[in-house]
Amino acid sequence: QVQLVESGGGLVQAGDSLRLSCAASGRTFGSFIMGWFRQAPGKEREFVAAIMWSGGSTYYADFVKGRFIISRDKAKNMLYLQMNSLKPEDTAVYYCTADEIKSWSSSRPYDPREYDYWGRGTQVTVSS
Repeated sequence: QVQLVESGGGLVQAGDSLRLSCAASGRTFGSFIMGWFRQAPGKEREFVAAIMWSGGSTYYADFVKGRFIISRDKAKNMLYLQMNSLKPEDTAVYYCTADEIKSWSSSRPYDPREYDYWGRGTQVTVSS
């Protein structure tokens, strides 16, 4: 059973940086895609970034390009999201997610319905 545990959220000011971490366990992740989604109060869960665990290809939402960087440490089974130049609109619960890739489409990294495994989330609050 895959387990994902997020950490690193908190309260910061606009312009600050945060690094979220996700500890993954329970499987060998060579054939997995892993990512981050977020959900603000009253809004749907939205894609932030994803990475192919084996090859390292990355995918980003347009609103975080140039500000956020997704990475992974294969030896430690850790997923990271470095968030720079944070804005108040980045305030949300951030979720780590993972799924074993059995088929592929261009929309696959971006659709939350494609992911089977989710962490409980970590709150990020950005004050203005």
